Amino acid sequence: MSYFVSIKDDRGISLNEKDTVKSVLQNIKIILLTRQFSVPLYRDFGLPMQFLDRPMVAAKALLIAEIKDAIAEYEPRATVIDIAVEADLSSPGKLNAIVEVDIKNE
Repeated sequence: MSYFVSIKDDRGISLNEKDTVKSVLQNIKIILLTRQFSVPLYRDFGLPMQFLDRPMVAAKALLIAEIKDAIAEYEPRATVIDIAVEADLSSPGKLNAIVEVDIKNE
């Protein structure tokens, strides 16, 4: 079964989540929202943000690659199936990613 994660998802973060599926989805959302070098003592965590200030076509391709790499490294319980990146019409220059994942051993 596949699940979708988006940065637009407004569900809160629950510390010490017991449910495996919720935990994995929450971790992926945290990865998407975290800029690399912003977490003390865990500087490599998050997205490198190399897509910033790039033309939209290049930014989308870089963002997809960064998301795939980060999820593979920091949430090995999930396998990325697809990533859709769309421009946010309410905020020029902003991209929204919707990640479809499969959770291993659920």
